Amino acid sequence: MILSDFDYHLPQERIAQTPLATRDHSRLLCVNRATQEITHHHFYDLPNLLTENDVLVMNNSKTIPARVFAHKITGGKLELLFLKCLDQSENSETWEVLSTPAIKPLQTVIFDQTEISATCTEDHGYTKHLRVDTQSESVLQLLHRIGTMPTPHYIKEKLQDQERYQTIYAKFDGSAATPTAGLHFTTELLEKLHQKKIETIELTLHVGLGTFLPVKVEDITKHAMHQEWYELTNEQAKRINQAKKSGKRIVAVGTTSVRTLETCANPDGTVRAETGSTSIFIYPPYTFKTVDAMITNFHLPKSTLLMLISAFATEKGEFSTFQDSLVGKAYLEAIAQEYRFFSFGDAMLIE
Repeated sequence: MILSDFDYHLPQERIAQTPLATRDHSRLLCVNRATQEITHHHFYDLPNLLTENDVLVMNNSKTIPARVFAHKITGGKLELLFLKCLDQSENSETWEVLSTPAIKPLQTVIFDQTEISATCTEDHGYTKHLRVDTQSESVLQLLHRIGTMPTPHYIKEKLQDQERYQTIYAKFDGSAATPTAGLHFTTELLEKLHQKKIETIELTLHVGLGTFLPVKVEDITKHAMHQEWYELTNEQAKRINQAKKSGKRIVAVGTTSVRTLETCANPDGTVRAETGSTSIFIYPPYTFKTVDAMITNFHLPKSTLLMLISAFATEKGEFSTFQDSLVGKAYLEAIAQEYRFFSFGDAMLIE
């Protein structure tokens, strides 16, 4: 399995630069793995596409305003993306960060709009460890005061409403990127799903490098996934297992929900209540244990997310290349039908 097997051409104009005025008015492309049928809908049609035999599992992680600007004490400017807290003490916190341009150990930076300093303590290649002075406020307080939402590099338009890069059910601070499949849900849509007795269950995975780090090796089996923190509580696991026992479908909202469920999965498809870090990397061939269907956005070429949905769409068949697969054909149709791609784009339901 090589990286070029997961490539496709996407015209630049298909990359959504801004969110739609109304979240659930995005388009929804449905792919039926059993019949090979591809159909076109809108996200607000979801209550009519699911039944009370379906259970939606959603990631309630909250995206933090993790992007901040700073300058070296020598004057050079840089941009920092805070990924996760590694250590806390009385007067400092050490965080894993991305730095553009890169900083080196022992270099000190000052955050713009503040007099707060931070020092690089370790260089781990792609990431750095940054010790931040927290005598006046915690790092999370600092980020909420001066940080901005970490929209991806391919979005060139300035985000006018920071909450549009946040799901409406986000609860727990921790993600450095939004689990974007959930961006399509509205309060009204969730209410309609509940009226149809379609159950929703939440779990938590804080999105970090494991989700968006690019694959740089041609042999994808040699790609090392970055660890991401997750939690599936006893109550959540109990509800999922009850649903599985009664024959209901587990519909994962987003690849992060898929990865959490499959990390916690037992061989019989039930799940364990767990808290920890996962580096699960799903690519063809892979036998899914818990997830029966998934809602997801359209993903970048050669990304681990594209590999995951390729594995799901071809689970009971043989995978050759993405373009030759069912989901690859669905992507080509979506491009031809002028769907919007990536974080602020349209969605897919693969069942």
